[in-house]
Amino acid sequence: MSKLNNRVALVTGATGGIGFEVAKRLGKDGYTVILNGIEDEAGADRVKELAAAGITSEYYGFDVTNDEQVTANIQKIGEKYGKIDVLVNNAGGLGGRSRFEEMTTEFYRNVMALNLDSVFFTSRAAIPFLKKGEIPTIINYTSNAGWNAGGPGAGIYGTSKAGVHAITRALAKDLAEYGIRVNAVSPGTIDTPFHAQIKSTKPEVFASWKNNIMLGRLGQPEEVASVVSFLAGNDAAFITAETIQIGGGQALGI
Repeated sequence: MSKLNNRVALVTGATGGIGFEVAKRLGKDGYTVILNGIEDEAGADRVKELAAAGITSEYYGFDVTNDEQVTANIQKIGEKYGKIDVLVNNAGGLGGRSRFEEMTTEFYRNVMALNLDSVFFTSRAAIPFLKKGEIPTIINYTSNAGWNAGGPGAGIYGTSKAGVHAITRALAKDLAEYGIRVNAVSPGTIDTPFHAQIKSTKPEVFASWKNNIMLGRLGQPEEVASVVSFLAGNDAAFITAETIQIGGGQALGI
């Protein structure tokens, strides 16, 4: 398999769910893929799985909310490969639920760090190496919650994802002069192990989620990965500062 002129893609939060499918798809596209996560055993297993599929990958264990860890590890990656072509800021999550009245400062800061600080830390560290990349790009993840402010208890999650939408456009403005494109994807309800508990304990609730989706079904991780693949590739070379909804029309409601 050719390596797209040895292009290198770094995917954060890539040991499972959507992140791993994105890593797998970019690997099939020919990238050397760097997987990040905080579960080292899972990371090692994913590297073996990718190798069995003929994909060259490495795992780097670091916490994307820790700026020192991010900077040190991305420095190592950039120096080893001489560049970074694609940064996929996949790491993030709900972080739990809390209404504002009861919300602790610690909870607030943890959710903001997981979803927004992480994008800043990784992007800042990667920019010097993206400048050396081929059709370099950053791809972030926002959410419907960034527009509708999230459901009960998810207000800070929505706030953090609104921040991701804004920083995506701000980075695109800041980096355009270097030819670095910055876009975001906004996945809707995707059928991943993230929902395994409710799927097994309350299957009727899980099944009802599709009623709020215009296309009448949940998305699959591979459908997010295909859009990320497009944004990373040559066909999207004139696209920047955009957010693509991947939710079967869920954002419009029905």
